[in-house]
Amino acid sequence: MIYLDHNASTPVRPEVAEAMAAGLNDLYANPSSMHREGQRARAAIERAREQVAALVHAHADEVVFTSGGTEGDHLAILGAAWARAQQGRRVALSAIEHHAVHGAGAVLADQGWTVDHLACAPDGRVDPATAAIAPGTALVSLMLANNETGVLQPVAEWSRRAHAAGALLHCDAVQAAGKVPVDFEALEADYLVVSAHKLSGPKGAGALVVRRGAPLAPLFRGSGHERGRRGGTENLPGIVGLGVAAECAARDLAAESARLVALKRRLESGLREIAPDAVIHGEAAPRLPNTVNVSFPGARSDHLLMALDARGVAVSAGAACASGAVEPSPVLNAMGVPRALAVCAVRLSLGRTSTAAEVEAALAALREAVPAAVAAGARAPAAGTRA
Repeated sequence: MIYLDHNASTPVRPEVAEAMAAGLNDLYANPSSMHREGQRARAAIERAREQVAALVHAHADEVVFTSGGTEGDHLAILGAAWARAQQGRRVALSAIEHHAVHGAGAVLADQGWTVDHLACAPDGRVDPATAAIAPGTALVSLMLANNETGVLQPVAEWSRRAHAAGALLHCDAVQAAGKVPVDFEALEADYLVVSAHKLSGPKGAGALVVRRGAPLAPLFRGSGHERGRRGGTENLPGIVGLGVAAECAARDLAAESARLVALKRRLESGLREIAPDAVIHGEAAPRLPNTVNVSFPGARSDHLLMALDARGVAVSAGAACASGAVEPSPVLNAMGVPRALAVCAVRLSLGRTSTAAEVEAALAALREAVPAAVAAGARAPAAGTRA
């Protein structure tokens, strides 16, 4: 199988798996225990905290370990909103945020908060010059890199605008961390989220970085874990794995980014050769070095996904498929992509294990799969209708 779905999840590095196994076998004590074995476990967690902080240029005491990106986003958005409820019950989320962010917004909406959505331009960027922050907004949420298109967002500009308006800034950096440089200080964000399984670490581990002095009401209350910010005994093997993954990602970042850019260029040129009318979404904006979101007109994403899978290539569909219906991605909708093109979108995302030979093999598979998907679409009901 040629795996081109690294934005969904990544293969675990061997050194990460080795460190996690050592944590499972040797660090069995509760990190909150005061005896020697407990303090050995605590030291491993604090080492991981330093490794994560180094990856995103933060202070170690700003790092709060979570179960992953979804919890990190919820802890930041709900925790900040609840802590500032007396100053205004309004939040602003960009229209292109991950479902986890919109899910946290839905919780606040159920509690009577006003949830605004910041529009994005056709190139996929949320432009601070055209989207306003309403008075009384407590928090603004803008991701650093979009998970579907790879488009990089002007977070630092939005942080300054949010602070000038009296709001805090939450940044989901799940797709960016480990792929491009992430500098918590330079972004001027108040909250930043990373997830281990997006950077060759384990699933079920992540971190929320909270700027010193930023308010945060905990979601889970317990015995004061994570300096009172996240109750519950820490997932030591997962945290150790996240720490090693972060350290490896920081070490390899420059060389790996350059390598992936070269692979992406070859992939995109090959896509143009296969279908000159192919549309690469977000192409005009700065993007991650590994992500290509492309539509082949007439090749519906569900048909193309199946055709590629049958030929040994794993990608993600850029549209939601259920009960015989195909619905365009909300991200592409927000970018103003026409429905007929949006339902044809697929995401190809490269990663640490991707090779030039795999890119060529994937292109060969696409040369067969695109016409097959077009033919399947000609026989199927129109996109958006039920079979």
